[in-house]
Amino acid sequence: MGRLSLPERLIDPNSPDRRPRRAAYALPTLFTAGNALLGFLAILKSFQGALLAASGQLGHSPNFEVAAKAIGVAVFLDGLDGRIARMTNTTSDFGREMDSLADVITFGVAPAVLAVSWGVQFVDGTTGAFVADHLRQMGYFIAFLFLLCGAVRLARFNVQKNPVPKNPGKPDRKYFVGLPIPAAAALVAAIVFAADSAPIEYWPLSLAWLVLMALLAFLMVSTWRYRSMKDVQLLAPRSPLTVIVWGGFFYLIWNFPEPVLLAMAVTYVGSGIVVRLGGIVKRRLRHPVPRTESLPG
Repeated sequence: MGRLSLPERLIDPNSPDRRPRRAAYALPTLFTAGNALLGFLAILKSFQGALLAASGQLGHSPNFEVAAKAIGVAVFLDGLDGRIARMTNTTSDFGREMDSLADVITFGVAPAVLAVSWGVQFVDGTTGAFVADHLRQMGYFIAFLFLLCGAVRLARFNVQKNPVPKNPGKPDRKYFVGLPIPAAAALVAAIVFAADSAPIEYWPLSLAWLVLMALLAFLMVSTWRYRSMKDVQLLAPRSPLTVIVWGGFFYLIWNFPEPVLLAMAVTYVGSGIVVRLGGIVKRRLRHPVPRTESLPG
């Protein structure tokens, strides 16, 4: 008799319809709960970092660093809970809704609070109280916009069946419609982590930060395509070259986490923009706009 697969091992022998054991449903839920816990931790550390900076310590903040790391680890866990549910055949409407609620906390509220606390709240007031105050007001609004667009992105993902992006790709690949909210949160966390978690004080940098937050909000509710990694089989056999590449990749993350994680986040977020702009240019070259010739008078 051949070896049983993981879903077959988890089947309840007393179930007439071969459903998984009840304990099997708790496995992906634990990852979702860990996701929510990390989001809650990121919010707390963002508040603590803001309080520490308000006392005059505007250098490297271990609290902002922990908040960024918590969001980054939550991105990893979010990618695992869905895979585990599919591997164990324990997908359910309850798990899907709970995952979305946890994502709103961890990838919506937490990065929005971190973005304001780190990137806006401590702009140097010597540049002018008018500039600093209006920049903070703009920051509050854009952070809320980021949260709202992330919630809309999750709601759209839950209700749509087989959505097609505005610029469809290859039929043998899976794509997301719009930037996934974990990827947007990952870029926020990666920038804070790479900047030594020291709050922004120079107002032009803070303004650029808000422009980036607004761009991420737009990308989440856009219909541009982003590559989904759900078709990547983690348990499939790998060639020796693939093992070497993955080993080198993890080595770089372990020894140079700030630039490597930032490059990963920027590459993924920018991929949708590059693909969209490339498609527009390709269509323009393929179907040039006809010139209107003026008739002789």
